[in-house]
Amino acid sequence: MSAYVELQVLTHFSLLRGASSPEELFSAAALLGYPALGIGDIGTVGGVVRAWEAQKATGVRSIAGTRVDLSCGRRLILYPTDRPAWSRVTRLLTVGKKRAGKGGCLLHWHDLQPWSAGVIAILLPHEADTENLSSLADLKAIYGRRAYMALFQHRRPDDAVRIDALARQAGGAGVRAVVTGDVLYHAPEARLLQDVVTAVREKCTVDELGYRREVNADRALKSPDEMARRFRAYPDALQASVDIARACTFSLDELAYQYPHERVVEGLTAQEALEQMANDAVDRLFDGDVPQPYRSQIDHELRLIRELGYAPYFLTVQASRMAYSGRTGSRRSAVPSCRPR
Repeated sequence: MSAYVELQVLTHFSLLRGASSPEELFSAAALLGYPALGIGDIGTVGGVVRAWEAQKATGVRSIAGTRVDLSCGRRLILYPTDRPAWSRVTRLLTVGKKRAGKGGCLLHWHDLQPWSAGVIAILLPHEADTENLSSLADLKAIYGRRAYMALFQHRRPDDAVRIDALARQAGGAGVRAVVTGDVLYHAPEARLLQDVVTAVREKCTVDELGYRREVNADRALKSPDEMARRFRAYPDALQASVDIARACTFSLDELAYQYPHERVVEGLTAQEALEQMANDAVDRLFDGDVPQPYRSQIDHELRLIRELGYAPYFLTVQASRMAYSGRTGSRRSAVPSCRPR
């Protein structure tokens, strides 16, 4: 692990905010010597699959997360440490998206607590004022030792004073500071594209952007050595980025498609319910005297369904057939006839 891991990155899946694709960012990260890269797009995990694919191509480990901009004005990057925490993060986003409608994600501070277990939260501060102090206290109350506050540059004359005040405030609140780069694109030459993206968002031409242009023109991904040089006065905050990367062990490799659960018979698994329904149907078809070729074929197919875990799908098909039969008044059996192969 290097001396620093970048954990504040927007891809172009943060619509009209980020300017670079996951592939571009991970390729740049590999050239710069990063062992891992955190992706936290605003109100979505849309970029994490492409980041996972880029991980395979570049060898740079992808740390999947998201950024939530809350209704109170507070901004947090959330990183799940394991698979259950990943489920909580995605459910939290579902709450916000359901509330906001298409293309939005509306979350309030009180939404965080139910989905906070196993999640690392990084507060993105504005200034070291009383409002930020209150945010730090609330953050620690929910996330405890998994609460962090980001230190990043604005590239303005008062940067050193602002960062030092923020670091002191975080320390006084018992929240660990972590260095981040506030990255919007993969390389300096992509800054022009960032201006175009901003102009599209603001519905104006690039020449008309004025102060709506990103104030900080230094939003490209920088090397770990460069970040260590810039924040050499905060060695623990640099180390915190590495510690977070190590703590986030979740990978998309752990996920597999899970078919929705079908409620059929209380107390039976989907497979047991399917077997019971199939055996009852074939017994009715032959009045209890089932020819051996039919019985062998049914047993073979039920065994294959069990191995593949497809029972819920067949229960869905059965429920659909029953519903259709009820609507049309059809007297046809809802169970398809069995024919040995």
